Amino acid sequence: MDTEAPPEARPAPERRISGQILTFALVGVVNTMTYYALYLLLLIWLPYLAAHILAFTLSMIGSFFLNARFTYRTRPTWRKFLLFPLTNATNFVITTAGVYVIVDVLHAGNRFAPLIASAAAIPVTFVVSRTIMLRPARPEGRR
Repeated sequence: MDTEAPPEARPAPERRISGQILTFALVGVVNTMTYYALYLLLLIWLPYLAAHILAFTLSMIGSFFLNARFTYRTRPTWRKFLLFPLTNATNFVITTAGVYVIVDVLHAGNRFAPLIASAAAIPVTFVVSRTIMLRPARPEGRR
């Protein structure tokens, strides 16, 4: 008996993307909690922007491995690892600018500023992340 599902029984590409979006969101929640815990811990020793940058960097590394394994089910490679920070470049700019505006311009305090600022960058981060993580490897002879 053939155990592989016929092509018509396999999920449509939209369903796979929706599953990726859901998993990406769950990984994002874990990543955000990790980031926020690190941010609060680092605030004990560092100014808020330094705490933000270091916590962001450490949580981005964790995000790479979680997304490779659970969201995109792809093997982590050095190439993807080195490109992955590009997925967060826009996120980093938006969240850093947001934290600055919330804390220094609006004087709303530094404890919840990163959580508020990060919400606007999520859709862009998913699109760029998916593009990098699912990009086919280059053929051997090409540069």
